[in-house]
Amino acid sequence: MTLNLRVAIIGAGPAGIYAGNILNNSVRAEGGEVSIDLYESLPAPYGLIRYGVAPDHPRIKGIVNSLHEMLDAGTIRLIANVEVGRDIAVDELQEHYDAVIFATGAVRDAPLDIPGIDLHGSYGAADFVSWYDGHPDVPRTWPLEAKEIAVIGNGNVALDVARVLAKHPVDLRSTDVPANVYAGLEASPVTDVHVFGRRGPADVKFTPIELRELGEVPNVDIVVSDEDFLALDATQAPNNQVKIMLRTLESWRTRQSTGATRRLHLHFYHSPVEVLGTDRVEGVRFQRNEPVPGGAWGEVRATDDFREYPAQAVYRAVGYFGSPIVDVPFDEARGVITNAGGRVLGEDGAPLQGLYATGWIKRGPVGLIGHTKSDAMETIEHLVADASSGALRAPVVTDREAVFAILDEREVEYSTWDGWLALDAHERSLGETDEFPRERVKVVPREEQVSLSRAASVTAG
Repeated sequence: MTLNLRVAIIGAGPAGIYAGNILNNSVRAEGGEVSIDLYESLPAPYGLIRYGVAPDHPRIKGIVNSLHEMLDAGTIRLIANVEVGRDIAVDELQEHYDAVIFATGAVRDAPLDIPGIDLHGSYGAADFVSWYDGHPDVPRTWPLEAKEIAVIGNGNVALDVARVLAKHPVDLRSTDVPANVYAGLEASPVTDVHVFGRRGPADVKFTPIELRELGEVPNVDIVVSDEDFLALDATQAPNNQVKIMLRTLESWRTRQSTGATRRLHLHFYHSPVEVLGTDRVEGVRFQRNEPVPGGAWGEVRATDDFREYPAQAVYRAVGYFGSPIVDVPFDEARGVITNAGGRVLGEDGAPLQGLYATGWIKRGPVGLIGHTKSDAMETIEHLVADASSGALRAPVVTDREAVFAILDEREVEYSTWDGWLALDAHERSLGETDEFPRERVKVVPREEQVSLSRAASVTAG
């Protein structure tokens, strides 16, 4: 059976773009035809690559080059600045497509349920990341008033947040950091940033490169405590990645203080139990943990040792959490679309015809960007299998341009790939003419992004 499919993908981050590329290659390799529309709620594509990766990580942002090539090939049509569930309903999309794939990711902060977490001065890491990455839907300013800051979490996001907070803004001049973010960071009075993890130094969720880069931040001293390494037998490390990170951490134990004006402290075996303060954050109370004698690698238990650290701001970086889409089954406990292997499931546990999920909204916010490829392959295999078996419902509306008539009638200011190319060129031109020339300067306001991209999109149409 030769397939001829029309598919909508919701979310233009890596998960959505990879899914589109894999679907296109899979169907065409078998002699079939597929047309793919990629819907994005923001005016710009690339999702967490653009709005979730720290500005001083251009190496990771280099993934954009491959994503750009996939979209620029013309086999996937971008329809940006359109929110599915608000501007157009899921059941409307099903009238126009054989299948709909949700790849909306996870952009909310996972909760941390301890007393005081809602005090003034307590923030979610995801919100802070959105601010320093110039997300158009967050406030332009951020309250950077604290001298001592606690970051709770032991993953790459915690490390990114701590590094951006501790880093001197002058060292961000070569990045795409927006002007309002640079000004905010420049006014920060911070002297000490503390990162707290529940487990030991051998069980952090950082990657070796992230950790090594931390030690290369200019005019920032890294501080670790000898007591966190006393019970550690590095020879028992389960893999080379852990061994590399332990060597890096061990090297910091003997590093002499340079007298830097800012310090970044790494604390291990600390479980947060309370954020202290009356009207605002004044400190954090932790319970000290210890390795379980004879236990599994990384296993810890609580002790009777409680410690308090002064802090005027707290950032929780304990994970991301997905957001529901109108009329799509959602697992509120896990923060994912209810699914089995990418097939969206109804209340009775049976697959819903033509609905699929991939990426973090499918499996939860775990794994690196590269993991989304294998994840997308599973979803696409199931979609193609369903199409081949006749399990999909053919679209009622056969005109591929009909979705634009709906959006035009509702006065939705959508933009296209041509619109993104215009916005991209504008940001690059801002970078070239900036006081400190760099690859680009991000345009932050949504209305400005839409204005620049919409003009080109309308012309292209």
